[in-house]
Amino acid sequence: MRIALGQIDTTVGDLVGNVARIVEFAQQARLRGAEVAVFPELAISGYPPEDLVLRPSFLQAHAAALQDLAARVPPDLDVLVGCITPNDTAAELGGRPLHNAVALLQRGTVRIVARKTLLPTYDVFDESRYFEPCKAPQQNVVTLRGVRVGIVVCEDGWNDEQFFDRRIYPIDPVECVVQAGAELVVNLSASPWARRKEAFRYRMVANASARHGVPLLYVNMVGGDVELQFDGGSLAVKPTGVAAQPIAFAETLVVVDTDAPWTETPAPMAIEAMQHAAIVQGIRAYVRKFGFQKVVVGLSGGIDSALVATLAVDALGAAGVAGIAMPSRYSSDHSLADAERLAQNLGIAFHVLPIAPLQDTFASVLQPVFAGTQPGLAEENLQARMRGTLLMAFANKHGHLVLTTGNKSECAVGYCTIYGDTNGALAPIADLWKTEVWALSRWLNRAGERIPARSIEKAPSAELRPGQFDSDSLPPYPELDPVLRCLIEEELSVEATAVRTGMARERVAELLAKVNASEWKRYQYPPTLKLSERCWSGRRMPVAHRYRER
Repeated sequence: MRIALGQIDTTVGDLVGNVARIVEFAQQARLRGAEVAVFPELAISGYPPEDLVLRPSFLQAHAAALQDLAARVPPDLDVLVGCITPNDTAAELGGRPLHNAVALLQRGTVRIVARKTLLPTYDVFDESRYFEPCKAPQQNVVTLRGVRVGIVVCEDGWNDEQFFDRRIYPIDPVECVVQAGAELVVNLSASPWARRKEAFRYRMVANASARHGVPLLYVNMVGGDVELQFDGGSLAVKPTGVAAQPIAFAETLVVVDTDAPWTETPAPMAIEAMQHAAIVQGIRAYVRKFGFQKVVVGLSGGIDSALVATLAVDALGAAGVAGIAMPSRYSSDHSLADAERLAQNLGIAFHVLPIAPLQDTFASVLQPVFAGTQPGLAEENLQARMRGTLLMAFANKHGHLVLTTGNKSECAVGYCTIYGDTNGALAPIADLWKTEVWALSRWLNRAGERIPARSIEKAPSAELRPGQFDSDSLPPYPELDPVLRCLIEEELSVEATAVRTGMARERVAELLAKVNASEWKRYQYPPTLKLSERCWSGRRMPVAHRYRER
């Protein structure tokens, strides 16, 4: 059987556009000899539809779009597509009113052939808020072209007791459909990318194929939805190997023959290449889906703003990016020079707006209420807020979006100014640790200088007072980042973190206190592109709490 994997980019709520995309790929699939085409989870609504599914008008429009899709796909092509369907037993037996489901489209007809069993409620997921789980996954088997096909939906494939050390659900839907006679298993997914997830996914799918002795097709969506970045990476796996190399961060249509030998092994991808692709996709999708074309970045001459500007150019082109340097009386000469060199390297518009006159004005206006005090944090934060105001003014006047330039290390410990350098519509690198910022910057320079070498090599500094360096307040980032990874991404205790990293227990406790004290800042932070398994959007700590681990 020839099956097409339709790795498509959908937009949440764009029912007309999503249907058109599916139709286009279905037509291509038939021209390439496919008998069956498979599209991702909730492809008609886009993923995640969230509270849109609470609106009756949206559900009615979705049902109409599903019928329209059935009428428009090639009549001699069987299509499996992720959709929303009513829970017909909800009125009688209770439960959520909807299912996350899979429809089979055949010659203009629509038949629901599978319903999702495992509904994730961890990290960024909250599917049990909307959907009722399938109680009998063994029923999710359908005969296509004489082959018994088991159908599972995304999370349904993530609970193999022989692969995971700890299962979080009592049932394995893949095992259920195989025991029900499936000769082939298809997984329709909307699985967002995180660090190294593509390699983990392959191992998981390959393990399931080998364990059950059946081919397993994994079809994942691609594209950006605000914070979530879907990488695609669709797979066709047999115990002997894969049918074709997975494609990451690009729409693609792959037609595989289930009777042919599959012997390839996926080629590993550099983590920097995957991070770059995810961030570029995220910036492009966010800007364009909100109806904008250009962004503006405050250029300090440091590494963070340089990296954000470079990534923005890769996403939007040089004409879509403007850089603004805003030197103060404390800025070093090389800061302005490095910012200008970056702009020249990238070919972007560059403006210099000194804030020294604003500093004088603010000092004069605030003199009556600041009299008798020593200059300190208030004056430092004012500089960041002046810069934030200038960036927002430029953005409003010229129709740009502001990109926030903070990294995960600074955000974790609150080394940022609310309403200042946290201003912006999107935070592209706020899920990259500072050490990852340096690594990605060097990777971007692998074929020649884009980011000035001095921006990469010089000691980090906010330059808000004379002779200031980040190391005045924080441990060096190569020491800090492993500690923060333990505390935030792994939720290790202070004691376990100290043992793992070699940092003194008292110092680890101090850093955790900084993390806890900064929760209110992260609560107001711009949307952050998710690049790890533990991004701020999926870390649901109370904003105000009094638990203190020592």
